[in-house]
Amino acid sequence: MSSGAKNSWLGAAGVVIGCGLLLLACPKTVTRHAAEELAGQVRRDHPRLMLLDRDIPALKQSIQEIPALGQYYASIRASAEQLLNSPVLDYPRDNRNHLLEPARQAVDRIYRLGLVYRLEQDERFARRGIEELLNAARLPDWDPSHFLDTAEFTHAAAIGYDWFYPVLTPDQRALVRDAICKNGLNESLYFYRLNMPVTPRYQDWNWADFNFNWNPVCNGGIVTGALAVAGEAPQMAGEVLARAMASLPIAMREFAPDGGWLEGPGYWDYATSYNVYFLAALETAIGPQLTQRYLQMPGFDKTGEFRLHMVGPLGLAFNFADSRDTVNNAPQMFWLARKFDRPEYAGHAAKFDSAAPSVFDLLWFAPVQRTPAEAQLPLDACFRHVETAFLRSSWDDPNAVYVGFKGGDNSANHGHLDLGSFVLDAGGCRWALDLGRDNYALPLYFEWGKAAYYRLKTEGHNTLVLDGENQRVDAVAPIVAFQSRPNRAFAVADLSKAYRKHHNGVLRGIALLGRQNVLIQDEFDLSKPASAVWQIHTEADIELDGRKATLRRQGKTLTAFIVEPEGAVFEATQANPPPPDAQQPGTRKLIIRVAVPASASRLAVTFALGESACAVPLSPLAEWLAEASDP
Repeated sequence: MSSGAKNSWLGAAGVVIGCGLLLLACPKTVTRHAAEELAGQVRRDHPRLMLLDRDIPALKQSIQEIPALGQYYASIRASAEQLLNSPVLDYPRDNRNHLLEPARQAVDRIYRLGLVYRLEQDERFARRGIEELLNAARLPDWDPSHFLDTAEFTHAAAIGYDWFYPVLTPDQRALVRDAICKNGLNESLYFYRLNMPVTPRYQDWNWADFNFNWNPVCNGGIVTGALAVAGEAPQMAGEVLARAMASLPIAMREFAPDGGWLEGPGYWDYATSYNVYFLAALETAIGPQLTQRYLQMPGFDKTGEFRLHMVGPLGLAFNFADSRDTVNNAPQMFWLARKFDRPEYAGHAAKFDSAAPSVFDLLWFAPVQRTPAEAQLPLDACFRHVETAFLRSSWDDPNAVYVGFKGGDNSANHGHLDLGSFVLDAGGCRWALDLGRDNYALPLYFEWGKAAYYRLKTEGHNTLVLDGENQRVDAVAPIVAFQSRPNRAFAVADLSKAYRKHHNGVLRGIALLGRQNVLIQDEFDLSKPASAVWQIHTEADIELDGRKATLRRQGKTLTAFIVEPEGAVFEATQANPPPPDAQQPGTRKLIIRVAVPASASRLAVTFALGESACAVPLSPLAEWLAEASDP
């Protein structure tokens, strides 16, 4: 559809509500009639967001009958009790002059206090929650220059307004409602309408058109605010709803075709959580008719599989991009399990969320649960849009061998210059690790940090460095072959475009042999000679013996062996750059330096648990590609 057609369709409204039909477009204008018609579909009574009063008796019964839910609620209630005697949040700005962390704390506090109040009708929790709500509402603004802050504050205020509505005084309601409209909804319209003023108050880019985490987070937070005040501010709320519903699919298209997410596990969590908040709030406030189109978007039903595969046997993530290896709670996995009948998603959420459950673990809990093995999920997977592959020897064994391997796009939001990088777990240890993000407050981190800071540069990852240079920032490395068979699984990435001067051909293949040994095979076909450094980062102690390197950690041993070329040897170096880069004094690099000729050549390394080296016969990667294409 052309932009002109989008803007003129039905009087440029861009949305049609009738008979449950929603047309998703990108309107520049939304008529007053269309806005008020949409706002008019929102429930009149409060509370209307996330948890309806009619559903509380069933929830209370489930807490009594299901031990896991009883434990979740006991944990949530205990944290709410602690808040009763805690001071309200202060709002200091961080070293980037933002309010994101305290805004997130406000969301969490209001949900916890609000849930206990609603289940027990104990007004102590309501009074304390209202204190937190009014404290946020009295801020002069919610930092629209960093709109994630605004979205999270709007979410917090919307839930507080909605859940505490029966006990708020008229003046308190007016204060909070005005803050939602002024600090949240009105600020969002600058972005939705695409007519932002040129002023330092706003960023010079538009999150409403983004295809990464800012889109679902900002839309999700703002939509909760619009739904909360739709009855009192129908024109503004309706316009925001229409525009947000048109904006969200821009990001949701990134789940196609198979559920992957380019920004890595940390931002998968952030993006999908707010994507689900958006849809869950729409369902409770209006009804399920508006969410069906979103649920049918390609890949969204499979995105829980991406979460399952990117977590290894140690409970650590393959933390590519600006992610940490810790695995956060993901109650959205319960919600996705319910919507798409995927009990393995629920089993995953129950496993990782039970230690510190959130309110949403309670609200969205799915009692039918399975492990990935019980669901017969394949041991290996390749996510094509993200160009990332995962290989493992078992779903249930904490000592399993696990490889996370990425091609991908160096220009991806939060991406690093890391094409060809991988992590390796085996025997209960992570042997090859990804250092993850550095401090976002470093100067120009998001402008040129990929070329400047160690953790973002190519030399800071488990991949190849040619002639000491970074990979190209605009390079894309597709997974050109993937195979999963009982005794051999592999993936091959074409890294050719990553290296400026050597684009004839650079391929990296990673294979899991017999579900126990790992082979890393690099093949070069360069236009002129180059020096190459093969490298991994590890926290293991390293013993060197020519072509053999023995890694020891936590009483376990992993042996690396150079299969080709015969003259190559291992070295060990520090991986601790000078400040202001992050320091990791316990991390070392295992490296191989080779001179690569201007002709076809190969570098192959194996890893095997124990003291013995694994020397395997090699076959050209061209044969891997042929094997992968062989039906």
